[in-house]
Amino acid sequence: MNESSSPVEYSSSSSSSEGESFREKDHSDAMLKFISQMLMEEEDLGNKPCMLHDCLALQATEKSLFDVLNTNDDDETPDISSYSRVKKNRYREDTDGSSRDDRRSNKQLADDKFSDESVTLEMYDKVLLCSVLELEQVESRDKKPSMKQSSRGSKKKGIPAKEAVDHRTLLTQCAQAVASNETRTATELLSQIKRHSSPHGDGTERLAHYFAGALEARLAGTGGTFYSRGISAAEILKAYKTYITACPFRKMSNLYANKTIKKLADGATALHIVDFGILYGFQWPCLIHALSERPGGPPKLRITGIDFPQPGLRPAARVGDTGRRLAKYCERFRVPFEYNAIAQKWDTIKIEDLKIERNELLVVNSLYRLHNVPDETVMVNSPRDTVLELIKKVNPDLFIHGVVNGTYNTPFFTTRFREALYQYSSLFDMFDATVPREDRNRMRFEEEVLGKDVMNIIACEGTERVDRPETYKQWGVRSARAGFDQVPLDRDILKYVRSKVKKNYHKDFSVDEDGKWMLQGWKGRVVHAISYWKPSHN
Repeated sequence: MNESSSPVEYSSSSSSSEGESFREKDHSDAMLKFISQMLMEEEDLGNKPCMLHDCLALQATEKSLFDVLNTNDDDETPDISSYSRVKKNRYREDTDGSSRDDRRSNKQLADDKFSDESVTLEMYDKVLLCSVLELEQVESRDKKPSMKQSSRGSKKKGIPAKEAVDHRTLLTQCAQAVASNETRTATELLSQIKRHSSPHGDGTERLAHYFAGALEARLAGTGGTFYSRGISAAEILKAYKTYITACPFRKMSNLYANKTIKKLADGATALHIVDFGILYGFQWPCLIHALSERPGGPPKLRITGIDFPQPGLRPAARVGDTGRRLAKYCERFRVPFEYNAIAQKWDTIKIEDLKIERNELLVVNSLYRLHNVPDETVMVNSPRDTVLELIKKVNPDLFIHGVVNGTYNTPFFTTRFREALYQYSSLFDMFDATVPREDRNRMRFEEEVLGKDVMNIIACEGTERVDRPETYKQWGVRSARAGFDQVPLDRDILKYVRSKVKKNYHKDFSVDEDGKWMLQGWKGRVVHAISYWKPSHN
């Protein structure tokens, strides 16, 4: 393998010493504290909708209008011809770095500034300087009540035993009736399912409640408005905090990616991270803290934060808000920082928008968001492939890609329903084993995140369906076709992540490896996967 496509080189220390080093310098708890700080200081979050739901609602609405204007699209009948591969128009090469300037970045930051607020440095100490021991104590404390609650199983005090119901069979039969336009049969089955499901019941009853609601919305044709009916960003953040405390998927992905970036950046004077799907920037506080401790001082950190536009007259405002928060962290830890906010459809981004500079270490990061970009089942010229082509063209030193491992992107409804039912059975079961059923934030997360995902997958068709995952193996084929070579996983970091999950989380969570992918799952079902890539120059 030639130099340009060789694996990333890491220092080879013993596993034990590496593990001790990671344990001393583990800042993965910063994400939880970051959310707490946002909730304490930003009172206006109670009046704002969820950032992700807001932009996905706009995306679905715009695509719905596109469907109306292009009447040849048929929501019910899969367009088999759309699977044919068409050669994509590539972006024009732009290798001249002399024309880059700061006008776009300055304009974005001027438009996206926050209202004035006081920042207490002592509070940021509490946010970022929490020890690993403290984190593990918190996780252990949070986990014990959940395990006790789980051990009670379905025994509900004061409630008579319910008749045995096979929710999955009923749901599958109902989905088949919906697909066949047998409205009377579907309505009768829905009535039966509703009598035996509840958002307050066990995991299976909650699963049935949200899938039944999605089937009912599909029958009524009302699924397209699901993202516009939501609670505030503050409530979503509280629910998300409960999720990442109970489940290791996001926190361990961030830990794995950030430790890899830190090792890669040893000796670099400038580090540029292009983050597709930055949202609130939860991934980066722990990296900022880690970079501040680098012997010889931190590199200059540049982050290009990319997300979908928000509704209204200031589509980039909340992506800019994220930059303001990160700037506060960098100022506190004396890490030189520059931020570039981009809020537009990802397949319309040009190389010059990213403001790549010479002699900087370039990392492209995208964790669990590319499945919201349309693929070739929606448009013949796949925007998903266009984004990958852009990433290859900027020639990053490393492309970190995390994917939701899903098999429910087929245009055939009954197959998609069945696969989604399997996938979300695992997620509702995971919550049932780790968080008490009466926990309000658990119920919020199930309703506002899992429930809305289910609604989109089941009740929406055509371009309104914005949740379109692929399996990690399908993503591997797509990435290789786009011109990337996969980079081996870091053995020491993988070992550390696996030990951390084993020590601090429920025994049924798993961390495995397959074909240079780190896999995270629940009871043997792969839910998330992460891998490293470099552009191929063969």
